[in-house]
Amino acid sequence: MKLTDSLRQVKGVGEKTENLFQKLGVYTVGDILLHFPRAYEDYPDFCDNPEKEVGNPVAFVGRLKTPAFMRKGKRMDVTTATAFCGDCAISCVWFRMPYLAKQLLVGEPIVFYGVLQREGHCLKMEQPACMTVEKYQSLQKSFQPVYPLTKGLNNAAVRKVLHSVFDEIGTQEDHLLPMDVCMREHFPSYMRSLYMLHFPNDFEELTVGRKRLVYQEFFYYILHGCMQEAKEGSIPNPWKFSDTHLVDDVMKKLPFQLTKGQMDTLRQIQKDLRGPWVTQRLIQGDVGSGKTIVAFLAMLDVIAAGYQAAIMAPTEVLARQHFTSFQKMCDDFHISYPVVCLTGSMSAKERREAYACIEDYPQAFIVGTHALIQDKVNYHKLALVITDEQHRFGVKQREQFAGKGEQPHMLVMSATPIPRTLSMILYNNMQISAIKDMPANRLPIKTCVIKENLRKKAYEMIAEQVREGHQAYIICPLVEASDKTEAENVTDYVEKLRAAFGGTITVGMLHGKMPANQKNQIMDAFETGEISVLVSTTVVEVGVNIPNATVMMIENANRFGLAQLHQLRGRVGRGKWQSYCILMDQGKGDKITERLEVMNKSNDGFYIAAEDLRLRGPGDFFGIRQSGELNFRIADIIGDADILKQASTDVHTFLEDEQNLSNYPEIKEHMARFEEENRIVL
Repeated sequence: MKLTDSLRQVKGVGEKTENLFQKLGVYTVGDILLHFPRAYEDYPDFCDNPEKEVGNPVAFVGRLKTPAFMRKGKRMDVTTATAFCGDCAISCVWFRMPYLAKQLLVGEPIVFYGVLQREGHCLKMEQPACMTVEKYQSLQKSFQPVYPLTKGLNNAAVRKVLHSVFDEIGTQEDHLLPMDVCMREHFPSYMRSLYMLHFPNDFEELTVGRKRLVYQEFFYYILHGCMQEAKEGSIPNPWKFSDTHLVDDVMKKLPFQLTKGQMDTLRQIQKDLRGPWVTQRLIQGDVGSGKTIVAFLAMLDVIAAGYQAAIMAPTEVLARQHFTSFQKMCDDFHISYPVVCLTGSMSAKERREAYACIEDYPQAFIVGTHALIQDKVNYHKLALVITDEQHRFGVKQREQFAGKGEQPHMLVMSATPIPRTLSMILYNNMQISAIKDMPANRLPIKTCVIKENLRKKAYEMIAEQVREGHQAYIICPLVEASDKTEAENVTDYVEKLRAAFGGTITVGMLHGKMPANQKNQIMDAFETGEISVLVSTTVVEVGVNIPNATVMMIENANRFGLAQLHQLRGRVGRGKWQSYCILMDQGKGDKITERLEVMNKSNDGFYIAAEDLRLRGPGDFFGIRQSGELNFRIADIIGDADILKQASTDVHTFLEDEQNLSNYPEIKEHMARFEEENRIVL
């Protein structure tokens, strides 16, 4: 069995199961191995007095005094039973599990495990797991993985497929890393490391397996960058700039004054453009620090000198937003240069028109997505390309532009709070600029963390903001409901919200599974004020700028990493009005989750990232990595900083011997996969 084989090649996987896995983006044997758990379940000790644990996961040994009862309904079968733990009676209910009625025997000791709820004066459990005492005690001795799922697919099914794959492939040794590194670090093999992540015997084993995979991600990322940089070398700057006053004239007309960080960064870019070499520069700035206006002015400097400049966005929503805002600034400041937009969802006619404009206009603002590097696009003296770090654009993409006869300067904009020492490793071929101050007219966003009992007040507050002429985002973690999660979902939530507002407020819906044209229509309606409240997944996380939006409400906030919450919060507070962020804490019990309290204390991305790291536990091993800018599957730039530094040192040592790539054909082959996929591969 090969990693590239279809999942149907795995024993026990039929068409139905294959289709369910494909909904999760799992198509091949390799994909299922990289479908990591989102958490691990740690089974608690038996509880003798369940009444004291209402709202928490509880395990108790109970007995039935009367047989379980199964009732057939029109939509589903419902099984009920009353379990007694001493004198304490707990009502248990299961949906679509009719077989339990015969398995739960009167008088036999049974372990019931689930979240205990109070309903009136009675205690209740929905869908509790049931097993023998011996079975439960065996589970307590190991970590049980909890996977991202879709409706119709449960954890047991995922585990079964993974066991079949490992039985077939095994955990043999490999040479994907230098031998001296593996010996020094006592790394297990690649396949053994994957097994340890899916089926760890204890936390120590989980840590060992994860460390190997984190190191491997960093090793190949840095190795690729170093090899590309060596291959490319220093490129003489072919672009000639005469002094122009247009950028300074536009800055004087801005309705605000650039911050010191913005001015310093712009001057550094202008110096690069006029220097002897083609350059790459990373622009770091926290959410809302004003990176986009710096990008616009840098592009204007290039265009005024007689060349083209392009900005590539990670989503069509953001690309269209850049297009609209750039057009408005050109109109407001009487700038005569055209703004051209190119995205994948455009009609064939629209794309042809965009291609023609890009080829014909020697001076133009060019805005788009990945569509900008298609073979059909022919540039006319493209001197500057600005990208969002999510693309991981850099020397690899410059090669694609070079194939079109262009050698542009590159700027990468990042809102990720990465310390400078780590940035120098991750972006070793780039200069670094930092915008540390915030625009003077930005009011700090007021943040609060609330429980379910204050939901009504939150809705009232949103309605009040809408009455004052403002708008609101509400973020949900899922698109559709799953029978394995309590997280809010977008499609059901919209109907619930419309009912809560009594039909007096226009509510829209946005998620990543929508066709691009539909997403664009929704965002246009929100931007123009036709939609007052937008219910969305995290598709709005990157860069979306609606100054009139003053409320960001995030459902199931405890399911998000703090860095991602910080990014989402940054979608509001972009106008002159006071803005608010409401975090709904669905954690069990009445106490506010400690991680979410961090959001109350600070708007500083670096502080939040540090606290995110400090507060992690084994259950958060995969769930709260930094928001996905560099597309690492498992590594965390901040949390794994020491591994990153060691991998960087080892890569440079490895490359000192020119024969090493020949000595390690598996590393060379893996690098080819990296090149082909243009992403992090494990």
